[in-house]
Amino acid sequence: MAHHHTIKTNGYDGLAKRLNIFPQGAPPTEFLFKILKVLFSEREAKLVSSLPIKSFTDKKAAAIWKLDLHDARVILNDLADRGILLDYEDGEDTTYILPPPMAGFFEFSMMRYRNDIDQKALADLFYQYINVEEDFIKALFLDGETQLGRVFVNEAVLSNENALHVLDYERASEVVKTASQIGIGVCYCRHKMEHMGKNCDAPMDICMTFNGPAESLIRHGIAREVDVPEGLDLLDKARDFNLVQFGENVQERVSFICNCCGCCCEALIAARKFGFLNPVHTTNFIPKITDEQCNGCGKCVALCPVEAMTLVTASDPRKPKKMKAKLDAEQCLGCGVCLKGCDRGALKMLPREERVITPVNSVHRIVLMAIERGTLQNLLFDQQVFTSHRAMAAVLGAILKLPPAKQLLASSQFKSRYLLSLIKRFE
Repeated sequence: MAHHHTIKTNGYDGLAKRLNIFPQGAPPTEFLFKILKVLFSEREAKLVSSLPIKSFTDKKAAAIWKLDLHDARVILNDLADRGILLDYEDGEDTTYILPPPMAGFFEFSMMRYRNDIDQKALADLFYQYINVEEDFIKALFLDGETQLGRVFVNEAVLSNENALHVLDYERASEVVKTASQIGIGVCYCRHKMEHMGKNCDAPMDICMTFNGPAESLIRHGIAREVDVPEGLDLLDKARDFNLVQFGENVQERVSFICNCCGCCCEALIAARKFGFLNPVHTTNFIPKITDEQCNGCGKCVALCPVEAMTLVTASDPRKPKKMKAKLDAEQCLGCGVCLKGCDRGALKMLPREERVITPVNSVHRIVLMAIERGTLQNLLFDQQVFTSHRAMAAVLGAILKLPPAKQLLASSQFKSRYLLSLIKRFE
């Protein structure tokens, strides 16, 4: 049970409120404030709490903070060096954005080994806040229909026929091949569990970021740059360790793929605890069991990271002790890891009857998440975002592409006649 903070925390109060403006927020508890105090000075907390939701320039930050441009740039660069901000360089201009806690600066704080903070103490705080209290993990993975992440199917276990049905954006290999840059960091989840003495033996140096976020993390020494062949080799290495590829829930320009184990990964722990509530978007495939081929060896059960596969009696009167595998389709991620253990041909992947819908891009996903979580007004009426016509156009453009029911929900949330009329004009 979470213990909500009762003491005044000055700049940290404002920062906690700022984090919760974004659809992927962070419920304020004592452990959250302890985490923020490790990652931010009180002055930094005050400064960051005033930053816009959308991207901003160094000149914009200087104006908001009422600081000299040089002084603002020093602070912004220091925050980016520590993975609190992401920055994007375009010629002489630098644009910054404050990522959400997850996937964002929580992970970035543990994606490398560092001495400027006490990572063991931070790991313990993350464990208490995320794994023990659970308010954060429930808010992250259980609110709304549209979730942060989705699973990529293990391409190696698909038949040639099924491989034809896999769209490019459903292939982790395609994400690697088409990325403008690829960054590799230490796995946040296993690093955290390493400090807790609970980590497994899966590879640590295998956390993948792509495109703009990768460029920023590489430039600031948080991730190391790799080329496409090494990126593909790391995907194969992850599959050799029966890890699940879990990435950003978008079709275009995926920003991260985690190679997850069932014991340490917070997304898979959430899927195991709350699978019936669909905390993680599944693949468009699901395993089918051929009972006649199954000998009840249990290898698939041992491999399943979310306990979707179990053993039940085969009800064979000639062999009363014989068991067979049984799948809980509601719990299954469709990752295909279970097929790695079956050497009798009793398992094969088949397309799901209904395809899982994946948002086109990050703006589309964020708008959907905001609508479903009742926070769309924060995106549209943030005092800073309104000054950016480009940001506003991106948000409204995503809304206009939503199904009619979600458009109406978006409109009713902030009772905007303007938005309703705009939606109707573009129908």
